[in-house]
Amino acid sequence: MIQVLTPIDFKGHELIDSGNFQKLERFGDYVLRRPEPQALWSPSLPESEWKRMADATFEQESSASGNWIKHNPKMPEQWEAVYQRGAMQLKFRLALTRFKHVGLFPEQAANWDFIYQRCKAHKSPKVLNLFAYTGGASLAAKAGGADVIHCDSIKQVVNWASTNMELSHLDGIRWLVEDAFKFVLREAKRGNQFDGIILDPPAWGHGPKGEKWKLEDQINELMAQVAAILAPTGCFLVMNAYSLGYSSLILENLGRSHFSPTQIQNLEIGELCLTERSGRKLPTGVFMRFWN
Repeated sequence: MIQVLTPIDFKGHELIDSGNFQKLERFGDYVLRRPEPQALWSPSLPESEWKRMADATFEQESSASGNWIKHNPKMPEQWEAVYQRGAMQLKFRLALTRFKHVGLFPEQAANWDFIYQRCKAHKSPKVLNLFAYTGGASLAAKAGGADVIHCDSIKQVVNWASTNMELSHLDGIRWLVEDAFKFVLREAKRGNQFDGIILDPPAWGHGPKGEKWKLEDQINELMAQVAAILAPTGCFLVMNAYSLGYSSLILENLGRSHFSPTQIQNLEIGELCLTERSGRKLPTGVFMRFWN
């Protein structure tokens, strides 16, 4: 059955409204207005409310970047937000980047809960987070007691993730500035295995040495190699895909093609979303996760 997951009680974030290809969100103490290609409908709130609430607006200049226009003179370049569920408390440094994001992807909170719970259920699991970015999943795994390797090709965001670890009063995550695909290939050749693997591959990108990544061309081979380094029992996997038009059924087919029936005993697929004040849900990506 296809599921729809949305964060529960995320006090550090709120989707206020969406529509006309935009979204209005609160991160910590500040409200941001950003483009959102999937918000095809009309907003619930009038334009006057959007203008009144927004502390900053992102203006797109190209397909990949743009600039923030501040409306609140007290709007900082950096600030913080907290996610807490039970004993897990994660703190994030946020920043206005030229790539539209702020370093926090709140829809992933539903997966952070899952990762934390799976790690707590397994004594000191080895967890690998690929395409790990600013590290929400790495923090959740570490908070659950895991031995974590965080792998991303961009040094600046690995440093950002390290800052988030310190803010969250955690330590001991191993940081790798590495092409994720090459790292998996190397670990497979070495015969290394992990109890948990998390991957969030982008639609396209480059490694630290200019390695090219294109999701549809390389994801099938990547999943074959990931299957080779995932432990046969006592394991879990979380995979996300943000490419527009990708179905969670594609992820399910990849999972069933490469992982054994033993590994994939408990399988969940579906959509991640954010729920706005009106109750309307904004889709943000698809996921697959399983455990045994």
